[in-house]
Amino acid sequence: MRRFLVPLIWPVVCGVLLALVLLDHMPQIVDSGDRPASDARQGQAATAPTTTPAPTPPVQRMPPVTRNAAPLQRGSGTASYSDAVQHAAPAVVNVYSSRLVERDHHPLMSDPFFEQFFGNSKSGRRRMLSSLGSGVIVSDEGYILTNNHVISGADEVQVALRDGRETLATVIGTDPETDLAVLKIDLDNLPVIDLADATNTRVGDIALAIGNPFGVGQTVTMGIISATGRNHLGLNAYEDFIQTDAAINPGNSGGALVNAEGALVGINTAIFSRTGGSQGIGFAIPTNLAHGILNDLVTRGRVVRGWLGIEAREVSSSLASSLDINAPRGVVVSDVVDGGPAAQAGIKVGDLILSMAGKPLLDAQTAMVDIAEVEPGKQLPVELYRNGKRFKVTVSVGERPSRPVTPVQPES
Repeated sequence: MRRFLVPLIWPVVCGVLLALVLLDHMPQIVDSGDRPASDARQGQAATAPTTTPAPTPPVQRMPPVTRNAAPLQRGSGTASYSDAVQHAAPAVVNVYSSRLVERDHHPLMSDPFFEQFFGNSKSGRRRMLSSLGSGVIVSDEGYILTNNHVISGADEVQVALRDGRETLATVIGTDPETDLAVLKIDLDNLPVIDLADATNTRVGDIALAIGNPFGVGQTVTMGIISATGRNHLGLNAYEDFIQTDAAINPGNSGGALVNAEGALVGINTAIFSRTGGSQGIGFAIPTNLAHGILNDLVTRGRVVRGWLGIEAREVSSSLASSLDINAPRGVVVSDVVDGGPAAQAGIKVGDLILSMAGKPLLDAQTAMVDIAEVEPGKQLPVELYRNGKRFKVTVSVGERPSRPVTPVQPES
């Protein structure tokens, strides 16, 4: 047994001695086996030479320039607009228009057999229809501005003042293309509103709407000017509306839109609504346009506008590009009135109008307004495009035809 173990002991002893020698000269072998790998790497990093990173250069930029607002002066705003209302409201009137219409008449009532029992009185076949609106006294002579749709088709127009006076009015004239009408009353000591220059009206200005909504009596609502120069609404032929969020309801039509000083800036005309009531989008005809209509209807009995005898539609930039026209926009002539000013000047259907009097055209409605502002008889240079060529013609502007208006006289 001994002889068998002796050969095995010597290799074991030699191995133990070799291990002791290695542990004595290389202790890191034991450390790397006991420590986590991260600690071992930290140990290696500690013995590795270190380098200092280069410093980041400072950013060479100035701080942004900002503007500081002044402290809000909450105590300096207008606490009341009663002075403006007292100045303007007496000149705002209620307008009642009425007309007689024939009742539905059964054919049997024309039979002589039934006539002997029920008679044949024409008065029994009629009924009175009434509508309600507002108006604004703009002259000591008793002239009143209102909307055409307020008195359209009326057989009788009655005006009620804020001071309680009532009287019948004469319709001096109407202009359906701007939805304006002029009435006249004969009373003494009339309150008259001041007219503001609507071109000075700015978005954000305080606006007060005065009228008779729903027949409840004179009412004042407040808002701001939301926009100016609104068009393409499809309300009138000529559009240049002031938009406001002051509440305008049925019965306010023809009433006053005034500024914070009580001066008239517009005639309330229409609202945008899905319910029939005010939704914060109302439109008024600016005083500058209304004043021109007033003067024409009073002095001439009609509104005088320039006329070329054409109909036009807008040309998009893509169409202009396809036609190789070096212009962003224009209007194409879609119809020409035979014998009209444009026809006499040689303008044809399909021609593209690029400019008038050197002014490029933006769209068809703007062109219509520009033409209307030209005095009849004036020579108007027009630049056209036809068959790939530009050329100019001169058109002698005519007067736009208007429908004759028979004034409605008050009954004595």
